[in-house]
Amino acid sequence: MLRHCPISRRRALAAIGYGLSIPGIVLALDSRQPAPKFHAKTMDGETINNDSIHGKVVLLQFWATWCPYCKRDMPALESIGQEFESQGLMILGVNVGESKKKVKQFLEQSPRSSKVILMEDTNLAAVFEAKSFPLYVLIDRNGKLAGTQAGAGGEGALRHLLRKAPLDSREDSGEGVELQSSPRRQ
Repeated sequence: MLRHCPISRRRALAAIGYGLSIPGIVLALDSRQPAPKFHAKTMDGETINNDSIHGKVVLLQFWATWCPYCKRDMPALESIGQEFESQGLMILGVNVGESKKKVKQFLEQSPRSSKVILMEDTNLAAVFEAKSFPLYVLIDRNGKLAGTQAGAGGEGALRHLLRKAPLDSREDSGEGVELQSSPRRQ
């Protein structure tokens, strides 16, 4: 594996073990855990699961219609969703514990462009133990957990969370060890 590398095996193993940088090579270990297996159906009938989100950055928002902090973050979610949808961002609003009728009435008054999922159509609330709202969970392009945010924080906090799973796919290898060579000197 490392025998073709232009550095000694001992230095490479030390760098991997200690997270050190070797001149000419950057080694980054991916310590992210895979997102738990889930299934969901949007209010529009679309089925979503781990396989269907692969290659997308997914921001889950666990929310409720009675939550003032959830309502306060809705414009920020809309703005971010519109800005980054073309770069592979998918926002899923998971309503926790309310009837379809109640959620539909709420959405008529406060529409949102993100996909909405009801608790009866998913195991997401149980998987992520959503007990306070809003709760945000970020899943990177490789289906790994990139970060969470408990509570509202507005657009700035959501943008900060999104930096943990870059929307530019060139920045997010997520495959374990990333090797990048420095420019060659001539």
